[in-house]
Amino acid sequence: MHLKQLGRSDLTVSPLCFGGNVFGWTADETTSFALLDRLLDAELTFIDTANIYSRWVPGHQGGESEAVIGNWLKSRGNREKLTIATKVGGDMGEGFTMAPAHIRECVDASLKRLQTDYIDLYQSHYDDPNTPFEDVLGTFQDLIKAGKVRAIGASNITGERLKTALETSEKHNLPRYDSLQPLYNLYDRSDYETTLEPVVSANQVGVIPYYALAAGFLTGKYRSEADLSISTRGNRVGASYLNERGLKILEAMDQVAERYAVKPAQIAIAWLMAQPSITAPIASATKIEQLDELIKATRLTLDQDALDTLNKASA
Repeated sequence: MHLKQLGRSDLTVSPLCFGGNVFGWTADETTSFALLDRLLDAELTFIDTANIYSRWVPGHQGGESEAVIGNWLKSRGNREKLTIATKVGGDMGEGFTMAPAHIRECVDASLKRLQTDYIDLYQSHYDDPNTPFEDVLGTFQDLIKAGKVRAIGASNITGERLKTALETSEKHNLPRYDSLQPLYNLYDRSDYETTLEPVVSANQVGVIPYYALAAGFLTGKYRSEADLSISTRGNRVGASYLNERGLKILEAMDQVAERYAVKPAQIAIAWLMAQPSITAPIASATKIEQLDELIKATRLTLDQDALDTLNKASA
């Protein structure tokens, strides 16, 4: 499995990042363990989670995903084989904040749940304009010096703010964001390509986009209003993707998928992997069969004709 370097950090990661938001939510612990075992068998070693996963579920407090991953790491004794990414800054009851005291409290809680001494990639989940970057990055510097964190990244941030953060790091000799986690897929292209990609490309920032399958739309299972009732994501898909442009993209994906004898979801992942600025797309699965499709996608290389077809339909 070909590994990629994450930004300028010394972290090397597998070409697909598994989205751990499903652990302890739509995948119980037994299922989650099976998925994690299969991931490692396929040499996919990059896992993304967050302290707020899955706080939105009634009865959950947040940290459920990290706890499942921690239990698996302990039971398998394989921590050194994995690159674990988690996040801080989401609403754990105090609102959305990157205040230094909040970061310090949350990192220790995440380490305890993950049952590990260090986090490979610690990401600011949301940009906090009320906390100066000097304070955020200075706190991350303390965590890196303490050995609790290896590298840092940002998520849900504008190109302008990311540029400011990188300039702050250079000016004050502070750790820099070595990764960005933006919304980016075959449908959601405009924001990333116009405002974020120029910044990450100019500054060698690794990119691990979320919603690689556009809430499941790019699997091809939603093609009419009637299809929206098949999952809890149907309402979001209907509002965001089920339109003339979305159907045009699915048609192009179908053409390419037929030529390669694969499924649309694999085409969506392979398209992302082919983008020069992308390090590893994030995708999740709740069943082994779904995961096997993602694994196959990491071994699929699209030719220029296929990329042109997809680019034209999704422009």
